[in-house]
Amino acid sequence: LDMSGHVVGKKYLFTSGKPVETVKQCLLELGKEFESSVRVKGVGVTGSGRYFIGHLVGADTVINEITAQAKGALHFDPSIDTLFEIGGQDAKYIRFDQGAVVDFEMNKVCAAGTGSFLEEQAERLDVNIKGEFSEVALSSECPSCLGERCTVFMESDVVHNQQLGVEKADIVAGLSYSIAQNYLNRVVGERKIGNKIYFQGAVANNQGVKAAFESVLGKPISIPPNFDVTGAIGAAILAQEYCREHGITKSRFKGFDVVNMEYKISSFECKE
Repeated sequence: LDMSGHVVGKKYLFTSGKPVETVKQCLLELGKEFESSVRVKGVGVTGSGRYFIGHLVGADTVINEITAQAKGALHFDPSIDTLFEIGGQDAKYIRFDQGAVVDFEMNKVCAAGTGSFLEEQAERLDVNIKGEFSEVALSSECPSCLGERCTVFMESDVVHNQQLGVEKADIVAGLSYSIAQNYLNRVVGERKIGNKIYFQGAVANNQGVKAAFESVLGKPISIPPNFDVTGAIGAAILAQEYCREHGITKSRFKGFDVVNMEYKISSFECKE
Protein backbone atom coordinates (compact mmCIF):
# COMPACT_ATOMS: atom_id res chain seq x y z
CA LEU A 1 0.00 0.00 0.00
CA ASP A 2 1.06 3.59 -0.49
CA MET A 3 0.74 6.20 2.27
CA SER A 4 -2.85 6.90 1.22
CA GLY A 5 -3.90 3.27 1.61
CA HIS A 6 -4.13 2.46 -2.10
CA VAL A 7 -2.96 -0.94 -3.32
CA VAL A 8 0.09 -0.48 -5.53
CA GLY A 9 1.14 -4.12 -5.76
CA LYS A 10 0.03 -7.59 -4.70
CA LYS A 11 0.88 -11.24 -5.17
CA TYR A 12 -1.42 -14.19 -4.49
CA LEU A 13 0.25 -17.60 -4.43
CA PHE A 14 -0.89 -21.03 -3.19
CA THR A 15 1.24 -22.24 -0.28
CA SER A 16 1.18 -25.89 -1.42
CA GLY A 17 2.09 -26.89 2.12
CA LYS A 18 5.25 -24.76 2.06
CA PRO A 19 4.38 -21.37 3.56
CA VAL A 20 7.95 -20.20 4.16
CA GLU A 21 9.07 -20.92 0.60
CA THR A 22 5.90 -19.33 -0.76
CA VAL A 23 6.38 -16.12 1.22
CA LYS A 24 9.99 -15.92 0.04
CA GLN A 25 8.87 -16.34 -3.56
CA CYS A 26 6.16 -13.74 -3.09
CA LEU A 27 8.62 -11.16 -1.73
CA LEU A 28 11.17 -11.90 -4.45
CA GLU A 29 8.55 -11.26 -7.13
CA LEU A 30 7.42 -8.04 -5.44
CA GLY A 31 11.05 -6.99 -5.05
CA LYS A 32 11.73 -7.32 -8.77
CA GLU A 33 8.79 -5.03 -9.42
CA PHE A 34 9.11 -2.45 -6.66
CA GLU A 35 12.43 -2.63 -4.80
CA SER A 36 14.03 0.23 -6.70
CA SER A 37 10.98 2.51 -6.42
CA VAL A 38 9.68 2.08 -2.86
CA ARG A 39 10.89 2.46 0.71
CA VAL A 40 9.10 0.08 3.07
CA LYS A 41 8.01 1.96 6.20
CA GLY A 42 6.03 -0.80 7.90
CA VAL A 43 5.08 -4.47 7.53
CA GLY A 44 2.06 -6.33 8.91
CA VAL A 45 1.51 -10.08 8.88
CA THR A 46 -1.70 -12.07 9.39
CA GLY A 47 -3.08 -15.55 8.78
CA SER A 48 -2.08 -19.03 9.89
CA GLY A 49 1.58 -19.24 10.92
CA ARG A 50 1.73 -15.46 11.23
CA TYR A 51 4.25 -15.44 14.07
CA PHE A 52 7.02 -17.40 12.37
CA ILE A 53 6.37 -15.63 9.06
CA GLY A 54 6.47 -12.33 10.94
CA HIS A 55 9.87 -13.26 12.32
CA LEU A 56 11.06 -14.41 8.90
CA VAL A 57 10.27 -11.17 7.08
CA GLY A 58 10.73 -8.71 9.95
CA ALA A 59 7.14 -7.68 10.70
CA ASP A 60 6.30 -4.60 12.73
CA THR A 61 2.85 -5.96 13.66
CA VAL A 62 1.28 -9.42 13.76
CA ILE A 63 -2.51 -9.27 13.41
CA ASN A 64 -5.14 -11.95 14.02
CA GLU A 65 -7.25 -12.89 11.02
CA ILE A 66 -10.59 -11.52 12.25
CA THR A 67 -9.12 -8.09 12.97
CA ALA A 68 -7.25 -8.00 9.64
CA GLN A 69 -10.25 -9.06 7.55
CA ALA A 70 -12.53 -6.62 9.33
CA LYS A 71 -10.09 -3.74 8.84
CA GLY A 72 -9.67 -4.59 5.15
CA ALA A 73 -13.43 -4.68 4.55
CA LEU A 74 -14.16 -1.44 6.42
CA HIS A 75 -11.39 0.25 4.43
CA PHE A 76 -13.52 -0.18 1.31
CA ASP A 77 -16.92 0.46 2.89
CA PRO A 78 -17.34 1.59 6.54
CA SER A 79 -21.13 1.09 6.31
CA ILE A 80 -21.22 -2.71 5.83
CA ASP A 81 -22.94 -4.75 8.53
CA THR A 82 -22.02 -8.32 7.57
CA LEU A 83 -18.88 -9.94 6.19
CA PHE A 84 -18.60 -13.39 4.63
CA GLU A 85 -15.00 -14.49 4.06
CA ILE A 86 -14.11 -17.83 2.49
CA GLY A 87 -10.47 -18.54 1.77
CA GLY A 88 -8.57 -21.59 0.66
CA GLN A 89 -8.29 -23.15 4.12
CA ASP A 90 -10.92 -21.58 6.34
CA ALA A 91 -14.03 -19.41 6.47
CA LYS A 92 -15.06 -16.50 8.67
CA TYR A 93 -18.21 -14.54 9.54
CA ILE A 94 -18.00 -11.03 11.00
CA ARG A 95 -20.88 -8.82 12.11
CA PHE A 96 -20.51 -5.02 12.37
CA ASP A 97 -22.45 -2.30 14.11
CA GLN A 98 -21.50 1.20 12.98
CA GLY A 99 -18.02 0.09 12.01
CA ALA A 100 -17.31 -1.95 15.15
CA VAL A 101 -17.03 -5.75 15.25
CA VAL A 102 -19.82 -7.08 17.49
CA ASP A 103 -19.75 -10.78 16.60
CA PHE A 104 -17.60 -13.24 14.65
CA GLU A 105 -17.06 -16.92 14.00
CA MET A 106 -14.65 -19.18 12.12
CA ASN A 107 -15.18 -22.66 10.75
CA LYS A 108 -14.05 -25.48 13.01
CA VAL A 109 -12.82 -28.82 11.65
CA CYS A 110 -14.93 -29.11 8.49
CA ALA A 111 -13.15 -28.12 5.26
CA ALA A 112 -16.12 -28.75 2.94
CA GLY A 113 -16.95 -25.05 2.74
CA THR A 114 -13.50 -23.80 1.74
CA GLY A 115 -11.73 -22.99 -1.49
CA SER A 116 -9.43 -26.01 -1.36
CA PHE A 117 -12.43 -28.37 -1.33
CA LEU A 118 -14.04 -26.51 -4.22
CA GLU A 119 -10.82 -26.73 -6.22
CA GLU A 120 -10.53 -30.48 -5.58
CA GLN A 121 -14.06 -31.07 -6.84
CA ALA A 122 -13.48 -28.86 -9.89
CA GLU A 123 -10.48 -31.05 -10.78
CA ARG A 124 -12.64 -34.16 -10.33
CA LEU A 125 -15.14 -32.69 -12.78
CA ASP A 126 -12.40 -31.50 -15.16
CA VAL A 127 -13.51 -27.87 -14.80
CA ASN A 128 -11.01 -25.01 -14.44
CA ILE A 129 -11.73 -23.32 -11.11
CA LYS A 130 -10.77 -19.93 -12.56
CA GLY A 131 -13.50 -18.55 -14.76
CA GLU A 132 -14.84 -21.78 -16.26
CA PHE A 133 -16.39 -22.99 -12.99
CA SER A 134 -18.49 -19.82 -12.69
CA GLU A 135 -19.61 -19.98 -16.31
CA VAL A 136 -20.61 -23.64 -16.05
CA ALA A 137 -22.44 -23.12 -12.74
CA LEU A 138 -24.43 -20.15 -14.00
CA SER A 139 -25.51 -22.08 -17.09
CA SER A 140 -27.34 -24.70 -15.01
CA GLU A 141 -31.14 -24.76 -15.03
CA CYS A 142 -31.49 -27.52 -12.42
CA PRO A 143 -28.70 -27.56 -9.78
CA SER A 144 -28.07 -30.91 -8.11
CA CYS A 145 -28.89 -31.27 -4.44
CA LEU A 146 -25.57 -32.20 -2.83
CA GLY A 147 -26.43 -31.11 0.71
CA GLU A 148 -24.07 -29.34 3.07
CA ARG A 149 -22.49 -32.25 4.87
CA CYS A 150 -18.79 -32.86 5.49
CA THR A 151 -16.21 -33.43 2.77
CA VAL A 152 -16.40 -37.23 2.44
CA PHE A 153 -20.18 -37.25 2.04
CA MET A 154 -20.22 -34.36 -0.42
CA GLU A 155 -17.53 -36.05 -2.51
CA SER A 156 -19.61 -39.24 -2.53
CA ASP A 157 -22.65 -37.28 -3.70
CA VAL A 158 -20.64 -35.75 -6.54
CA VAL A 159 -19.45 -39.20 -7.68
CA HIS A 160 -22.97 -40.60 -7.37
CA ASN A 161 -24.40 -37.82 -9.53
CA GLN A 162 -21.71 -38.44 -12.13
CA GLN A 163 -22.59 -42.13 -12.20
CA LEU A 164 -26.25 -41.24 -12.71
CA GLY A 165 -25.30 -39.17 -15.74
CA VAL A 166 -26.32 -35.82 -14.26
CA GLU A 167 -25.22 -32.86 -16.38
CA LYS A 168 -21.87 -31.40 -15.37
CA ALA A 169 -23.35 -27.90 -15.14
CA ASP A 170 -25.95 -29.10 -12.65
CA ILE A 171 -23.32 -30.76 -10.46
CA VAL A 172 -21.14 -27.63 -10.53
CA ALA A 173 -24.11 -25.44 -9.64
CA GLY A 174 -24.98 -27.91 -6.88
CA LEU A 175 -21.48 -27.54 -5.47
CA SER A 176 -21.92 -23.75 -5.43
CA TYR A 177 -25.10 -24.13 -3.40
CA SER A 178 -23.41 -26.65 -1.10
CA ILE A 179 -20.58 -24.21 -0.34
CA ALA A 180 -23.10 -21.47 0.47
CA GLN A 181 -25.32 -23.72 2.58
CA ASN A 182 -22.37 -25.27 4.41
CA TYR A 183 -21.09 -21.81 5.29
CA LEU A 184 -24.47 -20.51 6.43
CA ASN A 185 -25.24 -23.57 8.54
CA ARG A 186 -21.82 -24.35 9.99
CA VAL A 187 -20.19 -20.93 10.28
CA VAL A 188 -23.02 -18.39 10.57
CA GLY A 189 -25.55 -20.65 12.29
CA GLU A 190 -28.17 -18.64 14.17
CA ARG A 191 -26.21 -15.39 13.99
CA LYS A 192 -27.77 -12.34 12.43
CA ILE A 193 -27.18 -11.48 8.78
CA GLY A 194 -27.69 -7.85 7.83
CA ASN A 195 -28.62 -6.24 4.54
CA LYS A 196 -25.26 -4.83 3.47
CA ILE A 197 -23.15 -7.92 2.96
CA TYR A 198 -19.55 -8.09 1.75
CA PHE A 199 -18.16 -11.36 0.37
CA GLN A 200 -14.37 -11.64 0.27
CA GLY A 201 -11.60 -14.21 0.21
CA ALA A 202 -10.44 -16.15 -2.86
CA VAL A 203 -13.78 -17.98 -3.23
CA ALA A 204 -15.49 -14.60 -3.83
CA ASN A 205 -14.01 -14.82 -7.33
CA ASN A 206 -16.50 -17.61 -7.99
CA GLN A 207 -19.69 -16.06 -9.36
CA GLY A 208 -21.52 -19.36 -8.93
CA VAL A 209 -21.04 -19.25 -5.15
CA LYS A 210 -22.01 -15.56 -5.03
CA ALA A 211 -25.20 -16.31 -6.96
CA ALA A 212 -25.97 -19.22 -4.62
CA PHE A 213 -25.65 -16.97 -1.57
CA GLU A 214 -27.96 -14.40 -3.15
CA SER A 215 -30.50 -17.07 -4.06
CA VAL A 216 -30.54 -18.65 -0.60
CA LEU A 217 -30.61 -15.35 1.33
CA GLY A 218 -32.72 -13.31 -1.05
CA LYS A 219 -30.27 -10.44 -0.51
CA PRO A 220 -27.65 -8.77 -2.72
CA ILE A 221 -23.99 -9.62 -2.09
CA SER A 222 -21.18 -7.15 -2.80
CA ILE A 223 -17.59 -8.11 -3.60
CA PRO A 224 -14.94 -5.48 -2.77
CA PRO A 225 -11.88 -4.60 -4.86
CA ASN A 226 -8.89 -6.88 -4.22
CA PHE A 227 -11.27 -9.33 -2.49
CA ASP A 228 -8.59 -12.04 -2.48
CA VAL A 229 -6.13 -10.05 -0.34
CA THR A 230 -8.40 -8.05 1.97
CA GLY A 231 -6.78 -9.66 5.02
CA ALA A 232 -3.36 -8.53 3.81
CA ILE A 233 -4.71 -5.05 3.13
CA GLY A 234 -6.13 -4.87 6.65
CA ALA A 235 -2.81 -6.05 8.13
CA ALA A 236 -0.91 -3.45 6.10
CA ILE A 237 -3.23 -0.61 7.19
CA LEU A 238 -2.90 -1.63 10.85
CA ALA A 239 0.90 -1.78 10.51
CA GLN A 240 0.84 1.69 8.98
CA GLU A 241 -1.30 3.03 11.84
CA TYR A 242 0.90 1.39 14.47
CA CYS A 243 4.09 2.85 13.03
CA ARG A 244 2.54 6.31 12.81
CA GLU A 245 1.16 6.22 16.35
CA HIS A 246 4.49 5.08 17.82
CA GLY A 247 6.70 7.32 15.72
CA ILE A 248 8.48 4.38 14.12
CA THR A 249 10.56 5.61 11.20
CA LYS A 250 12.55 2.45 10.52
CA SER A 251 10.70 -0.81 9.87
CA ARG A 252 11.90 -4.22 11.05
CA PHE A 253 11.51 -5.38 7.42
CA LYS A 254 14.48 -7.49 6.34
CA GLY A 255 14.15 -6.79 2.64
CA PHE A 256 12.68 -8.41 -0.45
CA ASP A 257 15.65 -10.72 -0.98
CA VAL A 258 14.81 -13.36 1.61
CA VAL A 259 16.21 -16.47 -0.08
CA ASN A 260 18.80 -17.04 2.62
CA MET A 261 16.63 -16.05 5.57
CA GLU A 262 16.26 -18.64 8.30
CA TYR A 263 13.55 -18.97 10.92
CA LYS A 264 14.60 -19.10 14.56
CA ILE A 265 11.91 -19.05 17.22
CA SER A 266 14.05 -17.58 20.01
CA SER A 267 14.05 -13.89 21.00
CA PHE A 268 11.15 -12.86 18.76
CA GLU A 269 8.77 -10.20 20.03
CA CYS A 270 6.17 -8.46 17.93
CA LYS A 271 3.07 -6.36 18.53
CA GLU A 272 -0.17 -8.41 18.19
